[in-house]
Amino acid sequence: MGIIECKEICKHFGEKVALDHVSIDIPKGQIFGLLGPNGAGKTTLIRIINRITIPNGGEVLFEGRPITQRDVERIGYLPEERGLYRKMEVGDQAMYLAQLKGMSASDARVALKEWFVRFGIQDWWKKKVEELSKGMAQKVQFITTVVHRPSLMILDEPFSGFDPVNAELIRKEILRLKDEGATIILSTHNMESVEELCDSIALINKSKLVITGGVDEIRRRHGNNNIELVYTADVPVASAEGCFQVLSDVDNAGRHTAVLNLAPGVTTNAALSALLGEGLSINSFKELIPRMNDIFIKLVTEEA
Repeated sequence: MGIIECKEICKHFGEKVALDHVSIDIPKGQIFGLLGPNGAGKTTLIRIINRITIPNGGEVLFEGRPITQRDVERIGYLPEERGLYRKMEVGDQAMYLAQLKGMSASDARVALKEWFVRFGIQDWWKKKVEELSKGMAQKVQFITTVVHRPSLMILDEPFSGFDPVNAELIRKEILRLKDEGATIILSTHNMESVEELCDSIALINKSKLVITGGVDEIRRRHGNNNIELVYTADVPVASAEGCFQVLSDVDNAGRHTAVLNLAPGVTTNAALSALLGEGLSINSFKELIPRMNDIFIKLVTEEA
């Protein structure tokens, strides 16, 4: 049972269909990627999970039962459209948002001070929000999203606006929060972050669920059964009927880099055994698995 189950979620705004019978199961303790092009329906689904928007059909279950407002208090939500009160002092703003999530003033102050030290922003407490850069304000908003230790965190484009150093800081914190038992829904267009962080994903396009499952399993499922072979030989390796076909072979002074396409049903072990039988000096042999970015483009393009 997942922490969140979305069952046959439908949502329309007038004649526009935002979500069309979308069902996903988000396992506990995972980082779950919610992917899709702009306008696919991701934000609508996030708003439905947060009970900001009510679906026209279907239901959301939280730990196996219909989600309630009390459950929403256990969710930390970082929306893509950032919003802090610009005229407030940073510390007052953070305290206010932490207490909205049910923290006492004393607990909020202690926890926030710890987070401010961790992020190296302890000197910002008395600054006004309007004095902060976009990246600085994003750090504050990330902290206010997670300070109450929610069991579920929904982060919509959490790396937007950050330089590489601060993006890495946020990545490390996301992984640390996962290690501490949190479940994280990560909505992003950054496929590199998806491969690095996400255990499972769901891809939504044009209001419909296109694919869902584990990241590694999806990458393998969409592979072309190709192998990269690096070997040393005087002559290039030849295709083996019924086993593999040589798609390309680049010779660099006797050190070859070849791409082989395995025949249907042929395992990598069988292909490797056949190659060793030819007496090749093999330097490396690895499966070529497509990147999530390529799979995303392929699936979205096919839907179009």
